[in-house]
Amino acid sequence: MTDRPNRPRYAARLNAFKVGLPGKPTVADLIARAGLVPGMDAADLNFPDHFDHHRPAQLSDLLAAQGIALNGLAMRYYTDPGFRLGAFTHPDRTIRQSALDMTRRGLDALSEMGGTVMTLWLGQDGVDYSFQGDHDAMWDATIEALRTVADHNTALDIAIEYKPNEPRAYALLPDMATTLLAIKDVARPNLGVTVDFCHVLFADEIPAQVARLAARHSRILGVHLNDGYGKRDDGLMVGSVHPVQTVELFVELARMNYDGVIYFDTFPDHGGLDPVKEAATNIHMADRLRAIAATLVDNPELTAAIARQDATESLRIVADALYRNPT
Repeated sequence: MTDRPNRPRYAARLNAFKVGLPGKPTVADLIARAGLVPGMDAADLNFPDHFDHHRPAQLSDLLAAQGIALNGLAMRYYTDPGFRLGAFTHPDRTIRQSALDMTRRGLDALSEMGGTVMTLWLGQDGVDYSFQGDHDAMWDATIEALRTVADHNTALDIAIEYKPNEPRAYALLPDMATTLLAIKDVARPNLGVTVDFCHVLFADEIPAQVARLAARHSRILGVHLNDGYGKRDDGLMVGSVHPVQTVELFVELARMNYDGVIYFDTFPDHGGLDPVKEAATNIHMADRLRAIAATLVDNPELTAAIARQDATESLRIVADALYRNPT
């Protein structure tokens, strides 16, 4: 087996660590709790909400005290009710400008903290009804905004995290193909994609396939790992529903030498799970599935079966790797 530099760090959704904490937990409380998870050595912060009471330098110190590296920041436009009709696509130009100004501030905070990746989830940009939006104008506004964001600091990478819907009924960037079209129109080298496993399922896509498309036509700047039933953004624990597809994704990431952070975008708060135990279980499962994927990356029999599109042989090989006979 080829020795590949696929050794990603692990990060988790910081807000998940609010579960069980009394009162109104601070960002410092959440970071401290994330530090209790063995193997959790990276974190993403949300802008602006995680910066309400802390300067960037203070947040850097809080992370360092727990031995946690900053993976990047994620813009959260839902913190402002003025963006309900859109952030980059709002019909009012002054509100669109407000979204851009907020994003620039987020990029400046990211740079100050020594981070390199800003993730954009444009959940507010879309429509709920027919005849609600001017589709050409909304597309043009988004392309213009993404160019402005990418040009603000070309040393920083901008990752688009697409999702079919929620909170809008139809998102402007709902799937990998549409996202790649937007990236092509923007034409900036520091723009790429975040692959979110649940969002991919929700979009009726195959995780390994969209990862390949992203790598072929752009860059994978982030991987959000979770699981679900494909009907909504369930945010279940890693490999709990689709272990085979998770292994296939890990195989493709290893083949393309992805060495970025694996971010667990899971929701223990929905079911009241202990977030520390939940994050530790995600790491345990991800380690197991990545180890299995490592045995399949250069497996000649699997490679030959895939070349023949022989699903019976492929499944037998994967089953042997996943479910070894105990006798």
